[in-house]
Amino acid sequence: MNIASLNERSRVWRLVALHIWHRTLKWMHGGPFFRLQPFSAVPARLLIAPQDLRTADETNAADIYGGRFLFSGHLVETQGRSPFELNAVHEDWQRELHSFGWLRDLRASDSQIARQNARVLVEDWMKYCGRRHPIGWEAPVVTRRILSWLAHSPFILQDGDHEFYRNFVKSLARQVRYLRQTINETEDGVVRLRASLAVASACISMAGQGRFARQSIRRLEHELTRQILPDGGHISRNPRALIDILADLLPVRQAFVAQGLEMPPAMLQSVDRMMPMLRFFRHGDGALAHFNGMGSTPSDLVATILAYDDARGAPPLNAPHSGYQRLSGANSVVLIDAGPVPALGVSGDAHAGCLSFEFSSGTNRIVVNCGVSTKSNPMWRKVSRSTAAHSTATVEDTSSCRFLSEKPFGRLLGAPILSGPSVVDLEREDDQAGSRITASHDGYAAEFNVVHERDLRLSGDGTVLDGIDTLRAVGSIDPEHRYALRFHLHPGLRTSMLRGGSAVLLVCRDGEAWEFEAPGCELSLDESIYLSDVYGHRKTDQIVVTGSLQEAPSVGWQFRKTATAKLSRRGTSEFDDFGELPLED
Repeated sequence: MNIASLNERSRVWRLVALHIWHRTLKWMHGGPFFRLQPFSAVPARLLIAPQDLRTADETNAADIYGGRFLFSGHLVETQGRSPFELNAVHEDWQRELHSFGWLRDLRASDSQIARQNARVLVEDWMKYCGRRHPIGWEAPVVTRRILSWLAHSPFILQDGDHEFYRNFVKSLARQVRYLRQTINETEDGVVRLRASLAVASACISMAGQGRFARQSIRRLEHELTRQILPDGGHISRNPRALIDILADLLPVRQAFVAQGLEMPPAMLQSVDRMMPMLRFFRHGDGALAHFNGMGSTPSDLVATILAYDDARGAPPLNAPHSGYQRLSGANSVVLIDAGPVPALGVSGDAHAGCLSFEFSSGTNRIVVNCGVSTKSNPMWRKVSRSTAAHSTATVEDTSSCRFLSEKPFGRLLGAPILSGPSVVDLEREDDQAGSRITASHDGYAAEFNVVHERDLRLSGDGTVLDGIDTLRAVGSIDPEHRYALRFHLHPGLRTSMLRGGSAVLLVCRDGEAWEFEAPGCELSLDESIYLSDVYGHRKTDQIVVTGSLQEAPSVGWQFRKTATAKLSRRGTSEFDDFGELPLED
């Protein structure tokens, strides 16, 4: 295992010890002893069903009724058997199946057949997996199943007999107890917060919970206070966390109101802080920036969440606790990752993208990060987290962070960040002429004796983005070492070289055009890949500026708008026929 420093080794062994300790406690609290415990405290009834904010697709109901289950890109036909009898299936498929999120699709069809099918599948799960299943009883899966069963309980229980009602509530209560007993051993971050949300939601939705309800509310308050930062970001620094948390937190908040219960202060404060932060990460087309684990944006869910935002104010420009900055000029937006790596326990999805940025003009995305692959593939996961997959500087094609990905510990512990930028200095200036950010990070100081400094300025009218990148020496530099500045471009752009290769023309679908130039530098237009897309992986381009650390440590560059959008008479762009082909694996 190639782990350079003693500090990194000590972190690894602490993680191993903590992992073993948590596994032991989880076995004690939720293993054979839990299954053997008598369970007689069955709630008499369900009081309320929290709302499910996620969008349903009723066309899936017919496939499910026909025994065709398409989850996580894997299609399984059950051939008349219960899907819960099948084990030799992809793990991601099984997680989706056991989470019961597809109940919303059955409910959307609003038919008697769909209700009967839902009851049969719930009965099958209670029969085959109600006490034990290696995937069905993973904490995140249990969390999602509890929330799904609660939200769709009226649909499931309608026309059902008393025995099914009692078995359903008993199984639900058993799952809640399991989650309550093992919550301290669940993965830190969003997984643990959503588990506390599921327990709190269940306790206020089921009759006779009393003491458990008070405990669950205190636990939820603790997690919200600990994980939601003062500026509204999440401790993992992943924008996707805000979507996942709000999608479950808002229905719980509504359930409190419906039950006439006093709202926990942390719940109110967290929602009020997260809503502006969700707007902070949005580009003009509604998509969220690709930082630290954020992939393609579920636009329908984001729109639903933002409909609950009473203030609906302008997004903030400065998120110092989360480590992000936003520059805005007219219709142009620049979002910058200007923060250190998150804490070790919540860095499993974090990226080595310090000082990377995304740039958009109106609804046109111009500069992007590659994002996150929707495919469960270790190779793509590793690629997406590397510095080279971000619009920032790399030295010797090396990432600014070190990940735990080597065997055997990588398989056991995931891939947290062992080391990376720890000191990120930042200065911001805003005036009538525009906004300017000057930031630096020390992610390359230990290995290459350089500090990356980035100076970005967006004009007030949003038509010019100027940048200066400097690899400042903080020790002796190997004269052979080189750097590369990468500007990954959105696949919706048409690109071409100009003026003998000294500039790049970028043309958007609506006819808007931009030019990029970096005078006196080595400039190339290379292939790239866009991972965060509902259509899969797509080929795109990247502008690459290379140089020597010793001979040319500083690069000045500029994006300049050269043409505005020109729509044809039929109301569509003259570039609408320009297509992108999906990139096959």
